[in-house]
Amino acid sequence: MTVNSRPARPVMLGQNQYGKAENRVVKITRDGATHHIKDLNVSVALSGDMEEVHYSGSNANVLPTDTTKNTVYAFAKEHGIESAEQFGIHLARHFVTSQEPIRTARIRIEEYAWERIEASDANSRFIGADEVKHSFVRKGQETRLTQITYDGERWEVVSGLKDLVVMNSTNSEFWGYVKDKYTTLKEAYDRILATEVSGRWRFNWTDDEQRMPNWEKSYEQVRTHMLQAFAETYSLSLQQTLYQMGARIINNRSEIDEVRFSLPNKHHFLVDLEPFGLKNDNEVYFAADRPYGLIEATVLREGCEAKIPVDLTNL
Repeated sequence: MTVNSRPARPVMLGQNQYGKAENRVVKITRDGATHHIKDLNVSVALSGDMEEVHYSGSNANVLPTDTTKNTVYAFAKEHGIESAEQFGIHLARHFVTSQEPIRTARIRIEEYAWERIEASDANSRFIGADEVKHSFVRKGQETRLTQITYDGERWEVVSGLKDLVVMNSTNSEFWGYVKDKYTTLKEAYDRILATEVSGRWRFNWTDDEQRMPNWEKSYEQVRTHMLQAFAETYSLSLQQTLYQMGARIINNRSEIDEVRFSLPNKHHFLVDLEPFGLKNDNEVYFAADRPYGLIEATVLREGCEAKIPVDLTNL
């Protein structure tokens, strides 16, 4: 039976990629009695000369997705996991340089943080240990993210976080807005401002000739500047707070050219306590989870081009 390598009809293959998604890898580094944890969820996407596998089913240029999974685990041992970004760079470089048909590798990583459990002196002595250095509790504050894309010449590193819930219990107002016949919202001169931060920032490190950023320090500093801006901005709108968060990062971290935030406004409404003969002096609130205002924007270094997708779900 003859198999046609090309469809008879005038149909063309568009963008395509393949790989192994959500490879969970946990790396334990044992420094004597002190242990360190890196807990990652790694997704690999490869693209290049892959037309024939779609047209005829030929796997001649296909590196099995099972192999990409095995590579993730082997690299955790061979290279360690210094940071999510560095681990992704090792993987992307390997896939592009070791397999001729592969032209571009995209590595997406979620990192789940753990912190050491502080044991009491009494309990430490009870179990026969001078100090507990191997017990951890999963941090619930945020999930760290990074995406590394490499085409054999240029790098693009976009890092970020999601699920970071923050709140200011005062120093926030919302008034002077447009009103029409459907407007029922009352102006607020002292309100709760709360949001669940989803943010991405793009590094200006793009080739191996440049000095590579300190990925771990950069993440911690970006997070610090972002939170400080949220806390220190007297907010007249969530948009204003978003801009200050992005501007603080751009102004203080020279390795970053672009920041994009998606901030749902986690509304808190004052509860009417008058039916019970009680005055609610900005003390008791109803926390509404939906519907919610969604504020999104990109903050750029002057002269730079926006490259982070407008819809962060596409990143």
